[in-house]
Formats: sequence, structure tokens, C-alpha cells
Amino acid sequence: MTGFLALEDGTVFRGEAVGAEGFAFGEAVFTTAMTGYQEVVTDPSYAEQIVCFTAAMIGNYGVEPDRCESRRPHARAVVMREARGPAWTDWLHEHGIVALSGIDTRSLVVHLREGGAMRGIAVAGEASVEEALRAVREQPPMAGRALAAQVSTREPYVYSDAGTARIAVVDYGCKRSILDRLAWAGAAVTVFRHDADPEELASYDGVLLSNGPGDPEPLVSEVEAVRALLGKVPILGICLGHQLLALAAGHETFKLPFGHRGANHPVLEKATNRVLVTSQNHGFAVARSDAAEVTHVSLYDGTVEGLDFPELGARSVQFHPEARPGPHDAWPLLSRWVEGVALAEAA
Repeated sequence: MTGFLALEDGTVFRGEAVGAEGFAFGEAVFTTAMTGYQEVVTDPSYAEQIVCFTAAMIGNYGVEPDRCESRRPHARAVVMREARGPAWTDWLHEHGIVALSGIDTRSLVVHLREGGAMRGIAVAGEASVEEALRAVREQPPMAGRALAAQVSTREPYVYSDAGTARIAVVDYGCKRSILDRLAWAGAAVTVFRHDADPEELASYDGVLLSNGPGDPEPLVSEVEAVRALLGKVPILGICLGHQLLALAAGHETFKLPFGHRGANHPVLEKATNRVLVTSQNHGFAVARSDAAEVTHVSLYDGTVEGLDFPELGARSVQFHPEARPGPHDAWPLLSRWVEGVALAEAA
């Protein structure tokens, strides 16, 4: 079956449909990760996005339930140079994901780097390009979209019930691997909705603000909740959680031209002058700053990748320390934070 990807600027990339039949709207973005295709597609941070993989071959090592970062896929569509199967393509079909193979992904990525991430439509089957372009231009842009509510848990739940520290995770689109790392580090983990009551969260030993999709600025009530927690309980923010902490502390966020997505992003740890190779997935960032609380910066564009407010017991990182997929340079961060929370509680 034939298919195509049409971008809002009128550019069309044609290929072969290898997933579900139909069409899907989303923001066209790319990831440079060489592995972890199943983790990417099931990461809630990819909600409302069409994901282009820069790796030439996707699906070559199959699929496994344990690799899923959530209960269902969140990427709206998948674009690949060469899809391998049948396990991967069958999985995409079974989960209703529009997927295209045979796309000139090198040209697509260059186009997105030059023109920025843009609205698109992935079509599997016969369709009018003109009608597809007209429809995609009617879709809302990613800037200004608050998406945490659509991916957050409906009800609080206990993920692990025993540990040296009681950690509340605010779910803005949390990856399962973050919860796994917290439990592995010895935390008792309870997951809360994106709009959880700050007073209830403050009754725990520590609060983790999770990753998630969309623009942080429209999340006004979530920012106010984070501000209400400052100084009352230890806080760690990851990805969107980092951006929400930044906004609560007076920093600014903005939309990146084409985002940081992949498993090879260099970040400078200012205190040690060490470079961490990190896993990242975000389209918005905390603006450059010379403030004393800035602990990490991107070596690509100087955006703020880490914050620390010792007097408030709050810190955050833009990258993903759970590193799934990705290198383990930042792996100790979560376990050290849990250990610090446990020690503070025992003191």
C-alpha cells in the first residue's frame, strides 16, 4: 500500500504504508536515537507528534512488552527509511499506528532542521494531497498546547509499596522506566494526576515532577502547584517537570526550532566541567541564563539543562537520567536523589 507524509509548507514525501491504514495528524519531528524505537513510540512525550527516525533501519530486533514506556503508543505516526519486520510492522498495525517506510528520511530531517518542526499528516492509502494539505493547515500548532491532561493517569496508584523514601510522582506523561529506576533505587512510589493537590504531595518525603508532552507555559495551575511545593518538600523535575520548576522559579521557556530528541545530546555539568552524553526528548526549553542556580547547559545551543535551588530543596534536569534508550552517564542521578531524600527524612 502506498502512502505519503505532507507538511504544512506543501512538501510531500512518498513511501510505502507498513502500519495501520488511514491518516494521522501531528507535529513532524525527528529523533537521532539509533535504538529504542518501541520506547520512543510509547513515550507519552511524543503525544500528538509524527516521529521520523534518522536511523536507517528500524524494527530489526523485534518488539517486547517490557520495552513499552506506557500502556499504549502515543506517537501519532512513524516515518522510516527502512522498516524491518514482521514483528515491528505487525505491532504498529495492531496498535493502529500509521507507519511509512521507504521515505527519504535524510532529506526530511534536513528539511525539518532548516524549516523547523511543522504540522504534518501521514497518510496510508489513496488520498488527495491537496485535501490533506488543506486539512493539516487547519490543525493547531504545538506552541500553546497543554497536553499533560490527556496523557496523565486518571487516578492515583501505588507503583511500589516499600522503600526507604516515600516518593510522590506527578504524572504529566511519565515514562515507566522513571518509575522503575525510582523503585530500583529503593523508593516507595505513588503516582498522582497532573493536577494533584500540593498539600497531599507535600506529605510525602519527596516529589518527582515527570516528563510529558506539549508547551509548559499553558500549564498555569501546574506551575502554581509546583510553586506551592517549593521549600516544603524535596523536588526533582525531569524534562517537562524541569520546565515547570523553571517557570515556578521565574525562568522563561520557549519553543525550540526542531527540538532535542535522541540519545546522544552533550550536556555540560558546570560544577565538574564534565560532559554528559544524554537522552533527550523535548520541543520546548528553558532559555539561556547566567543565574547561579543553573547547573547544566546544552552544548548544542546553551539552553538550561539543569537547575538547583538548595535553599528550597528543589532541582531539575532537562535530560532523561533513566536513559531508556540512551547512554548511562546520568544514570546515578535518580538513585542519588532518592538516597538524599531518605537520609534527610531519617535525620
